[in-house]
Amino acid sequence: MTEAAGEIRGVLFDKDGVLIDFAATWDPVNRRLAERMAGGDPLLAARLLSAGGYDGEGASLRPGTVLAAGTPPEVAATWICHLPAWTEAALAEEIDRFFDSASPELAVPLLDVAALFARLKGRGLALGVATNDSELGARRGLERLGGLERLDFLAGYDSGHGAKPAPGMAEAFCHATGLAASEIAVVGDNLHDLDMGRAAGAGVLIGVRSGTGDPAALAAAAHHLIDSVAELEGLLDGL
Repeated sequence: MTEAAGEIRGVLFDKDGVLIDFAATWDPVNRRLAERMAGGDPLLAARLLSAGGYDGEGASLRPGTVLAAGTPPEVAATWICHLPAWTEAALAEEIDRFFDSASPELAVPLLDVAALFARLKGRGLALGVATNDSELGARRGLERLGGLERLDFLAGYDSGHGAKPAPGMAEAFCHATGLAASEIAVVGDNLHDLDMGRAAGAGVLIGVRSGTGDPAALAAAAHHLIDSVAELEGLLDGL
């Protein structure tokens, strides 16, 4: 990809797979949700997980699928054909409520989020989180991990800025912080994170291998690819 340009004064993070261990957190959440919606029918639960993006054995989640990168309404749209007793709107609300409750409770950080944010704030950087989770779920999870108070911006799919890969959340981060798009770095584990940043004109796109994204696809789309967000500060030193 072409070289990144400009001084970086703000960092906009995806949440799951970047700050939070996706598999350790969301595999149990997704399985519990599928079991709940299936009413205890293991075959139906398996069909829901498969439709959502898990492989045939249910062991791994395919990159870019709705349970890897989508919003609750997108999960509902995928599952509704398997759950005819529900309306799509009611199913989306139920999935949202379950995620808001279960994901913060089960959140496993990939590193000390509060310490990372404190160090980055010490550099004078503006910090934000943009997620296709709900804003409430993200707020609860980051508060539990001690990172919420360091943020200048937090948005979910339901915050009024649209969902990724549309540029709205990145544009809103710039508006909230007074930064130009060229002055921000977007850090994500999936193509929809990087696509959001590119559409908004972000100065640096940083992919991380710690989530559900395909490393080869991330490498092609990002200015930089790192193993985990623990390497971010060293990368910023070299920009």
